[in-house]
Amino acid sequence: MKRFLTFVLLFLISVLLPLGCTASNSNLSQSGQTGDNVLNIYNWSTYIAPEVLTQFENEYNVKINYDTYDSNESLYAKLKPGNPGYDIAFPADYMVKVMIAENLLEELDTSNISNLNNIDEKFLNPPYDPENQYSIPYQWLTMGIGYNIKATQAEINSWAALFNPKFAGKAALLDDMRHTFGAVLIYLGYDPNTTNPEEIEKAKEFLINNQKNIKAFVPDTGQNLLNQGEVDLTMEYSGDLFQVMAENPDLRYIIPQEGTLVAIDSMVIPKNAPHKQLAEQFINFILEPEIGAKVSNFINYASPNKIAIQQKLIKAENLENPGIYPSPEVFAKLQYLEDVGDATILYDDAWNEVKLNFGT
Repeated sequence: MKRFLTFVLLFLISVLLPLGCTASNSNLSQSGQTGDNVLNIYNWSTYIAPEVLTQFENEYNVKINYDTYDSNESLYAKLKPGNPGYDIAFPADYMVKVMIAENLLEELDTSNISNLNNIDEKFLNPPYDPENQYSIPYQWLTMGIGYNIKATQAEINSWAALFNPKFAGKAALLDDMRHTFGAVLIYLGYDPNTTNPEEIEKAKEFLINNQKNIKAFVPDTGQNLLNQGEVDLTMEYSGDLFQVMAENPDLRYIIPQEGTLVAIDSMVIPKNAPHKQLAEQFINFILEPEIGAKVSNFINYASPNKIAIQQKLIKAENLENPGIYPSPEVFAKLQYLEDVGDATILYDDAWNEVKLNFGT
């Protein structure tokens, strides 16, 4: 969706302001958003290499307006009443399906996206968007546990660690309904996309009964709390953890032995985008091997660009890192979140109860 060190990116983006690239917090500027030489991007915070934005501006003689959101649900809420002027967004897989169903996306003209052939076939024609009519893979990631090995005094390998009384009050969970419930459901032996009311209820009760272990539900900032020593363990996205691990040798990231969620974040064009053709040119630009590698090397997420990988444009330490590119055996345990349809209300109600009980 996913997503670290917001202030770092805002600082980096501020360096680019003279070149025309702007950043804000989900509040598209009313000035300068129209015209053929403008591209309005809506993305997760810190989820692109600033130099890529600058390069696109220079090569295409355009100005980029860059706004950010902190969850798939925030993106959905922004676009549901009508697109305020965004040309491109980056939702997770399950949200793509929701947005397609609700006619919130433009169908892509793939004749403008010749670099689509650079994408690894295993990430094409996904069940949430057959034939990639509305979405193109951007990055993929896993959700796992980041921890401070000095604090835990042991290697962590299971979701159980987040709820171990030994670490009471020192664990952070994502403030994300589907991802947090998904992890708990996997740990309890259930499908993370279950529509069974009893299973959703058991996941809810598990979270409520173990709330003493939870220091906070955080909006994709658990890596910062971990890095600052405010928690010892956190549920987080792979790339976010690897960014802070680069500056803190005590931090680790693992994919729990029970399995976890894998996600593809995609590039989509919101309905009634004012600059659709330019957005398709931007998508094609991102799919160039060198550009895709710049993005992945900056944010430390996994690239779906097979040419970038084959040409070894991705950093060797990332390609060799099983937390970023899991082995086939581990990959087989990864599961995608899916749209659960009418059962969404069951999750909503359960999540509201978890949050209402938190801290009581």
